[in-house]
Amino acid sequence: MSLLRQPLLLLARSAAVKKLVSTMPVSAGIVRSYVPGETTADAVRATAELVDGGLRVTLDHLGEDTLDAEQADATVTAYLEVLGQLAARGLTRNAEVSVKLSAIGQFLPDAAGFGGGHKIALENARTICRAARNAGTTVTLDMEDHTTTDSTLAILRELRKDFPETGAVLQAALRRTESDCRALAHEGSRVRLCKGAYLEPESVAFQDRLEIDRSYVRCLKVLLAGEGFPMIATHDPRMIEIASSLASRHGRAQGTYEFQMLYGIRPEEQRRLVAEGESVRVYVPYGTEWYGYLMRRLAERPQNLTFFLRSLISKS
Repeated sequence: MSLLRQPLLLLARSAAVKKLVSTMPVSAGIVRSYVPGETTADAVRATAELVDGGLRVTLDHLGEDTLDAEQADATVTAYLEVLGQLAARGLTRNAEVSVKLSAIGQFLPDAAGFGGGHKIALENARTICRAARNAGTTVTLDMEDHTTTDSTLAILRELRKDFPETGAVLQAALRRTESDCRALAHEGSRVRLCKGAYLEPESVAFQDRLEIDRSYVRCLKVLLAGEGFPMIATHDPRMIEIASSLASRHGRAQGTYEFQMLYGIRPEEQRRLVAEGESVRVYVPYGTEWYGYLMRRLAERPQNLTFFLRSLISKS
């Protein structure tokens, strides 16, 4: 693991650093490398550009760890708005939304016996899923740190009773994930497999990059051998090559799985895969709460930190 990764992930939780960075336009250059904008219009514009280039999109309205019911409601409203605009532009065939349950109430305390954050997040997710279906698209539930995994998968099970098209995300860094893949590799199940971007304890997560890679390959084998729709989220050239080989070995036709990459990362590789006939979906985050997302991206690619700090110093 990079020596910089742990401090960067800890900085993502720092209120003081967040205040400094978020209130200064200095970081706009690096932020725009990963986040196309803060408004619904920015998100729809970026989506249209990517779709015009043969790519698919999943939109994430940034925000997490919400402890305010009004903020959770505002996040739901933001999703309803972007889904409406995507539908109006005819983009929902190629664009869906990704939702962090912590942004729509998962951590809210129980209020007058209403069941607490779990129930609130479930009902809010139902509202978004219903709007997505009416717009002609789908929802994928993002996965966050390991403390939310059981709750997120429980909400997924409830949602799939009415919205079986709802997608899941699993993180190969967690020791439990191969088992979770087996449970979700069934017909109709959409599963995004990523490596994981959260700082997790050794008791629940692999720490060494080679161990994480090995876990990712084991999980890939389970998903590609199963009857669901694997969504292979990686920028790692070796993992892409291995995934393509495994798809061929299991008789997977192009279009029965897809590759996923983050907005702004390896766009030339995204276009290469599309040119070869693969389905590629780009994860596009937008909104004002970009700080935590940015710090996780910097932790994954510490070489960008020098540019970020130079920008911070030169404009301060």
